[in-house]
Amino acid sequence: MHPTEDASRSAADDSPAHGPTSSPGGQLPTGRSLLAGREVTGDGDAWYAVAAATGEPFGTPYRDASAAQVAEAARLAAADARAYRALPAERRAAFLDACAEEIEALGDSLLESAARESGLPLARLTGERGRTCGQLRLFADLVRSGSASGARLSSGPSGADVRLRRIPLGPVAVFGASNFPLAFSVAGGDTASALAAGCPVVAKAHPAHPGTCEAVARAVTAAAARTGMPAGVFSLLVGRGHEVGLALVGDPRIAAVGFTGSRAGGRALVAAAQARPVPVPVHAEMSAVNPVIMLDGALSAPEGTAAAYVASLTNGAGQFCTNPGLLLLPAGEAGNAFLAEAARLTEAAEGQVMLTPAVARSYTEGVRRWARTPGVREAARGTAGPGPCAPAPALLECDAAVYTAHEVLTGEVFGPAGLVVRWRDTAELTGLLDQLEGQLTATLHAADSDRATALELLPVLEERAGRVLWGGWPTGVEVCHAMVHGGPWPATSSPGTTSVGALAIDRWLRPVCYQSFPEALLPPELRTDAAPGTPRPTGPGFTPELR
Repeated sequence: MHPTEDASRSAADDSPAHGPTSSPGGQLPTGRSLLAGREVTGDGDAWYAVAAATGEPFGTPYRDASAAQVAEAARLAAADARAYRALPAERRAAFLDACAEEIEALGDSLLESAARESGLPLARLTGERGRTCGQLRLFADLVRSGSASGARLSSGPSGADVRLRRIPLGPVAVFGASNFPLAFSVAGGDTASALAAGCPVVAKAHPAHPGTCEAVARAVTAAAARTGMPAGVFSLLVGRGHEVGLALVGDPRIAAVGFTGSRAGGRALVAAAQARPVPVPVHAEMSAVNPVIMLDGALSAPEGTAAAYVASLTNGAGQFCTNPGLLLLPAGEAGNAFLAEAARLTEAAEGQVMLTPAVARSYTEGVRRWARTPGVREAARGTAGPGPCAPAPALLECDAAVYTAHEVLTGEVFGPAGLVVRWRDTAELTGLLDQLEGQLTATLHAADSDRATALELLPVLEERAGRVLWGGWPTGVEVCHAMVHGGPWPATSSPGTTSVGALAIDRWLRPVCYQSFPEALLPPELRTDAAPGTPRPTGPGFTPELR
């Protein structure tokens, strides 16, 4: 589990009361950590993967990595960091491509393991595997393009020859997310972008899907060996409790941290990183309610819009970082019609298996907290799905005054629960938005008749969210060059960055300026005779003869 992470967006820390019931589908994991390709057995108490649907333990026993093993992983990464960053771009790109190929070669056994551990359906996991491999190939192409180095050539006011490139920070610690066992995990976006930047990665296996983590880690290790990478470029640490993660972040050789999880877990990592003698950045994606704002003009056809809302709210049991947990809906008859249709569809919805028993319990408790708040009305509740870990979707309603008066309503309830807040006029709506915390997304549904209001709200939405949508629904993050999956605190700890898309590489690089250097000593991408096509913006007044 992520350090001090609460159960709302993390794995269950449910220790099985007995041994394994059976092995996972496909190849049996070893339960060991991988240090630069070498298997090591931890020294902690034995624990097991848990089937999300039943809460039953199964498979191979795992033991947390020891403090010495955590330190060794960081040492190996640091020892090979310079060798890895010195490799030609094509070598790093080939490694990333090989990672994708090795993951694909795992076949259905990877998906079956992930399905059992996470409760996610095979169709969803098949798409997530495609996204994972697509991210790796996106960053391979970015490395090949040469643009990631950010090379710049210019001359200063005095005529000095000034050139810039970005270099890797060094070893990166990666904590995967419980809700994306592939795309945000061992070889997910944080790992792909860090490796593309030239940073070795030490990944911590998520205890909600340890077998899946190990299988993917073995694929990355095989890709590293196949492409001749330095051995310390990648390691995997097994750890259920907080100790492994905190020790990893506290190691002086770790230069940056990538995390996706709860606010409590993210804050704990930020605090640990800042408490070091030399603090390091923690790029944590934490929590959001992702407000959806409905203006009057968007309610002319409530049936279709309400159906799309409920589909987004309940998609994947509501366990997306971008789930639309807060809907700001106009008071009045049009809003009533929309809410009535959304309630009807919610009542017809069945609960899906959630990621872990603890996540299911936390969701149920969160809905109960909302419902107990004075002034909150339960608009609809669906039916629970089969088994103990598939609670019913829920839709609750209150007015703006109740929402602003009760802080308990402003936090995330991770799962298929939506809170609908009714607003009376633009001033009240703007006041609601002004009080919101930082968000990953903000979505505006409006018509041409709402143009003036939309233009008034847009600056507020830009201040509150990393991604602003016109129409549509936020569940569904495009992996592309212009995507931003980030936002102001507490959506993330790094409002200037993104964890999805090509700009994710920026988190693991820092600029270095070279002034008046002899040509022969300059990095290759900054030399006058750099390979044709190397992107190198030049500033006013740059003259090659200054060299």
